Order: sequence, then C-alpha cells, then structure tokens
Amino acid sequence: MRVRTWLTPYVFVSPFFLVFAAFGVYPLIFALQLSFTRWRGAGEAVFVGLGNYSYLLSSPDFWASLGNSAVLWLLIVPVQVVAGLGAAVLLANAKLRLRGFFRVAFIAPFVTPLVAMAQVWIVVFDTDYGLVNYVLNLVGLPDVGWLTSTTWSKPTLALLFLWKTTGFAIIILLAGLQAVPGQVYEAAGLDGASRWRQFWSLTVPLVRRSIAFLVVVQTLAVFQMFAEPYVVTQGGPYGSTETAGLYLYDHISASDLGTGAANSFLLVLLVFGLSLGAVRLLRPKDGTS
Repeated sequence: MRVRTWLTPYVFVSPFFLVFAAFGVYPLIFALQLSFTRWRGAGEAVFVGLGNYSYLLSSPDFWASLGNSAVLWLLIVPVQVVAGLGAAVLLANAKLRLRGFFRVAFIAPFVTPLVAMAQVWIVVFDTDYGLVNYVLNLVGLPDVGWLTSTTWSKPTLALLFLWKTTGFAIIILLAGLQAVPGQVYEAAGLDGASRWRQFWSLTVPLVRRSIAFLVVVQTLAVFQMFAEPYVVTQGGPYGSTETAGLYLYDHISASDLGTGAANSFLLVLLVFGLSLGAVRLLRPKDGTS
C-alpha cells in the first residue's frame, strides 16, 4: 500500500516524460552523436571526431553567416526593446483612445502566416514595381534596390522581422508593466517625480526581467532566422542575408547531416553565451535573479 501511494504520482506524470524522452532527449543525444560523424542519411556513419567542428570554425562562410545574424540582431533587438516598451507604456497607462483596436493591430502581424507576409514584402519592396520605390519616385528620389543591394537587403529583412514580431514584444512588456503596482507611480508623483523620471527610475527597473526575457527569446529567434531570408532573398544578394539558420539549412538540404548537427550545437553555445550575458547585464542591482 505504501509503495502504491509512492508510485501513483509518477504513473500519472509518466506520459509526459515518455513523450519528452522520445521527442526531446533522444533527438538531442542523437544529434550530438551525429555531429562527430560524417553521414548523409544512408549507409554507415563514419566517425570523424571534431572534424566537423574544425571545418566550421575554419570556414569563412560560417563566420560570414554569424556576422550577418549579428548585424540583424543589432538592427532588430535594440529597436524592438525600445519601440515595444514605448508602445506598451502607451497601451498600459496613457488614456489612449481606441486602445483595444491598437492592441489587436499590433498583434495581428504576429499571428499572420510568415510566408504570406514575406510575399507582400517582396511586392512592396520590388525594385522596379514596388510601392516603396513608387513613392520615392513621386518625390523625385531614385529607385533603391531594397532586396537586390548588399547595403539595403539586411535592413529590409530586419524591418520584416520587426513588423512580424514587435507585437509579441509588446505583449511581453505589457504583461510586465501591468504587474507593477499603481501605488508606486502615485508615490513617485507625490514626491514630485516627472513622467520622464518615473519612466527611467521606476518603469525600466521594474520591467527589467521582462526585458531580459524578451532579449533572450529574440536573440534565439534572430540567430535561428530561416524563413524570412529563404523566402524573400534566398540568402542574397551575394550572401549578404545568409543567416546562421539558413547556412545550417544548406548543410541539411545537401545531406551533410554531420556538419549540420555540429553547426546546430555551435549555434546553441553561441546563443547560450549571448543570452547569459544579456541576463547578467539586465540583472537587478540588488543581485536577485
């Protein structure tokens, strides 16, 4: 009877652990093992040790893909944190008319299929027939190769990502803001603190954990970015939008599964390091987690 009482909870939670082991732990272990081999999906895997890792770390294309992702991160994450926090403050505190409409409008792109949005982006930013260049021509400005220029391809791709995911950022930051007691701002107002001072001294520190969570999640999303460059630019022009996620896909599509697995684990280590740095940087000054 005592054994049955002790065993019953584990029986009820066992389905989750079985599914997690089958579709989470086992693929992870298999991919780690695969990263030390040369295998193309058929035949016997040949053990190559750290050969796949040394090949990637000495490959200019691998570092170029990381560089492209790093530039996209700089164009996306800081802008998204600032814009998302500003929009969240307006939606949470300001007496803004049609707040419900704006909340739906911000989240609509996030729930819209990415491929559909990417096709719209291609049409709007087309060099010859796009709406953006048409407007530029109306004011006497020349055409810009938004998707065909190495200078503008990354900003255009970053703008698509911002349009798609900023609604998610607003939701995260809005949830953090709504958890802040209103009495804090009332006390600050009685002490004579201006709205700007309240924002910097109260709002930003109190939503620091939400900002850290957003930075970690979006860092992971940017370095995994695949669908946007695949649909919009196919990694071009001249590899300027070949992201780390797209470079990983190139190995998988070429059946170079061992190198692809090694690439994925290098990305895991990189994103883990960046995320850890962001969390430590945004940690509250009192040292709490």
